Amino acid sequence: MNGARLDWAEISDQLDEEGHALLPGWLGAEAARGLAEQMAALGAVRVPLAASGLGSGDLFCFEAGLPAPLDAWRTSLYPHLAAIANRWNHTLGVEARYPPTFTDFLRRTRQAGQTRGQSHLSRLGVDDHLLLHQRNEGEQVFPLQLVALLSEPDVDFEGGEFVTTEQRPRMQSRPAVLPLKLGDVALIATDERPVQGSRGPYRVRLKHAIGRVRRGERVGLELSFHDVR
Repeated sequence: MNGARLDWAEISDQLDEEGHALLPGWLGAEAARGLAEQMAALGAVRVPLAASGLGSGDLFCFEAGLPAPLDAWRTSLYPHLAAIANRWNHTLGVEARYPPTFTDFLRRTRQAGQTRGQSHLSRLGVDDHLLLHQRNEGEQVFPLQLVALLSEPDVDFEGGEFVTTEQRPRMQSRPAVLPLKLGDVALIATDERPVQGSRGPYRVRLKHAIGRVRRGERVGLELSFHDVR
């Protein structure tokens, strides 16, 4: 799972154009199923979605620190995503810049008092769903995150589509369904990103959700780069 081997020029173009970039098969079916089967063993804390008002089903949150494989992915991907994030800030006229390594960024979040991890696995059964939301809490927010599908559509479950919506100024929101399959990964905007308009760049805000599962069980992963208080 080496981030350096990805086509970052293509990923950057997709993120600029759509607010998400698909990485088909990047995780792989075997690794995806392995993560899904190890939810309890990975030390995640079960949090019912109903308790947060974000839907129904269960999240398995890595509040005390990520398992080694997930931590390695985040460290490997971060420098490439930070370059995109810094370019976005420059386009939007935001002075803040993200440091070149994930260790430096993690130190910055710790100094801001953000020590509780929000990365998680999700397990959604029949009629479960995740409402539109953003992972943008805290003083230090990284504008990109990773999502992955750990079960197979039309085999393990039906429904459960991964959905994004973009809120654009003075326009209707634009929805999109990401066609994730078992082992696929997507990089998505956490909140704001720049879009080039006829009068220059403007901000759009992205939210994401998971549609209602109609049959079976859907297991997914959300990997965030910033922690929360």
